[in-house]
Amino acid sequence: MAQIGTQANPLRVAIVGAGPTGFYAADALLKEKDIVVAVDMYDRLPTPYGLVRFGVAPDHQKIKSVIKAYARTAARPEFRFFGYVEFGKDFSLADLKQHYHQVIFTTGAQSDRKMGIPGEDLANSHPATEFVAWYNGHPDYRDRDFDLSVESVAVVGVGNVAMDVTRILSKTADELAETDIADHALEALRRSQVKTVYVLGRRGPAQAAFTNPEIKELGELAETEVIVPADECQLDPLSQEDLDKNPDRATLQKIEIIQSYAQRQAEGKSRKIVLRFLVSPVELIGDEHGKVKAMRLVKNELERASNGTLRPHPIEAYEEIPVGLVFRSVGYRGIPLPEVPFNDRWGVIHNDLGRVLDPETNEPVIGVYTAGWVKRGPTGVIGTNKPCAVETVGSMLEDLAAGKHFEPAHPEPEAIQKLIKERQPKYVSFEDWLKLDELETAMGEEYGRPRIKFTRVEEMLAALGR
Repeated sequence: MAQIGTQANPLRVAIVGAGPTGFYAADALLKEKDIVVAVDMYDRLPTPYGLVRFGVAPDHQKIKSVIKAYARTAARPEFRFFGYVEFGKDFSLADLKQHYHQVIFTTGAQSDRKMGIPGEDLANSHPATEFVAWYNGHPDYRDRDFDLSVESVAVVGVGNVAMDVTRILSKTADELAETDIADHALEALRRSQVKTVYVLGRRGPAQAAFTNPEIKELGELAETEVIVPADECQLDPLSQEDLDKNPDRATLQKIEIIQSYAQRQAEGKSRKIVLRFLVSPVELIGDEHGKVKAMRLVKNELERASNGTLRPHPIEAYEEIPVGLVFRSVGYRGIPLPEVPFNDRWGVIHNDLGRVLDPETNEPVIGVYTAGWVKRGPTGVIGTNKPCAVETVGSMLEDLAAGKHFEPAHPEPEAIQKLIKERQPKYVSFEDWLKLDELETAMGEEYGRPRIKFTRVEEMLAALGR
């Protein structure tokens, strides 16, 4: 057998997960000048792009333009996409070992963290991720029901996802109709009775995780004004001390934007966003039907932890706010995969520099790697996954040079294709996806929208004549 990485015997890599990280890893591998690489990418959904399609807000089309770069990677002859093929169901790690030299898991952080408070499981209390997936047309969440007949909603958390949820709840139907929001969500939001959205941060404005463009956008909505209690947007002594030592420009601008909202005069708009800081939910209160009717909050002060970070400390000051719907956005975690070591405490695949580790020996599992949020946790923006993927690819190439890789019995490309066709005859190729993409954009064009999404797998397969 010829040396691995040559034209006669390419380095064959499987990537499980077709989101941004998977494409960054594929791009890094396929751009290697010294070795020949062939990449097969798998996803359980028929559509590629993961978080870009199902996580990025529909009114952020500029961010979604990154898929043009992913499409260029997918157009390379050494790349294949197998959509609607599920790891652990249609194929296993044992199957991958028979057909590839290495495998990378880039499945993201698909699950949410809970608040851990009484009443969290009442009706109308949801993870923000489910709402995001619903309005973005994710097939798994297409038929979820969110009660938009209530007047007040609480969004717990002050990261970019919380901002997206807040903005989508607060925009008019006309504003949303210019986006690629899923049709079912557009119609439901058109009927929405929501008038007030409370956004709750447990720390102060200096520690808010949202970016400056995200907080600035809230003040530009057609029929919604932003209210910030003046006492909650002032800097506490410890935050001021940190900023004096490290006057970070972006943080200073963020504080300035937040404080400018506190100084605004009421505009008389029909909806409002109430942005709160230094408060934590301690209980959701239900009505006689088991639905959320109110939220109990405790006031916080910041104190310095032993590692130097500022953490919220509750003080004996409580209040109740009337809310009929709650979305929690307090962190995300990966989901364990069959046969892949998982650190349940951290919600990530057990790894070092992308090398998956055996939890008993802490030694690398030969041939198995990870990248993205399931590798390091849900941190950063989409572009942050690029250096993360490149780091993993670096580990893979080091191991390849050291002879540490699978020894596949059937590395020929047609062998795995034959197996997948037997296991899942309805699998979707990248060429199939391009047809779906063309259909979606054509449907959108008719209504002056970027696209109208297929939101059911059956619809996608029917459109492809499956």
